[in-house]
Amino acid sequence: MRQLLPHPVDAADLDPATIYRVDRSPVDGRPWVMANMVTTVDGATAVDGRSAGVSNDADRALFHHLRTLADVVLVGAGTARTERYRPIVGADPRPLAVVSRSLALDWGSPLFVAAAARTLVLTSRRADPAALAQARAVADVCIRGDDQVDLEEALRWLGQRGHQVVLTEGGPSLLGDLRALGLLDELFLTLTPQLVGATDSAPLTGHGIGRVETPVGLTLVTVLEDHGTLFLRYLVDRATGS
Repeated sequence: MRQLLPHPVDAADLDPATIYRVDRSPVDGRPWVMANMVTTVDGATAVDGRSAGVSNDADRALFHHLRTLADVVLVGAGTARTERYRPIVGADPRPLAVVSRSLALDWGSPLFVAAAARTLVLTSRRADPAALAQARAVADVCIRGDDQVDLEEALRWLGQRGHQVVLTEGGPSLLGDLRALGLLDELFLTLTPQLVGATDSAPLTGHGIGRVETPVGLTLVTVLEDHGTLFLRYLVDRATGS
């Protein structure tokens, strides 16, 4: 792996384990929000519904490294189900926070019953009381919003628990909603050298919320390259990102 921006660094002199360790501070009373996603050149984020088909070893290494930079990892319920999420393990495991309006989750899965750091569930007041009782038995539950989960208030709740840096890994609906609400601060985009001929998911279009009139500006701050795979790090322009 070598660095192309902000200045060239050869592989022998690059330390990918520390290059992304920069200061990240809360924004407007909520945690700093990073997003990590992988896409092919033609915009596909999954093959047969899962991201493994568009990823590679270097991307997976970055995936695990970025988790060490966050206090909590945030995912949508659909992604947790499709990607068969399991608890984060290691010497300092991060908790996973799952956004779910319906609470249609497997409460007996390892994500809930085998987590060293208790899993968090973010839901709305629409949630079924019976499902809420199941959730509370195996997770810490945050209820914010009436019909939809109020993501800004849910993020503030995470901040109150001491989570100052949040990493979201999708899916497309959650990433789009965070973008549309101006709650995204930093984007890590892996661009893999593949053409798969299908783009059935659009990670940042904002499902259910609609398009925003003002485009969200991004500043490219870091580019790494490994055997044709590009690792792009962007900061959201606060003048257009909220």
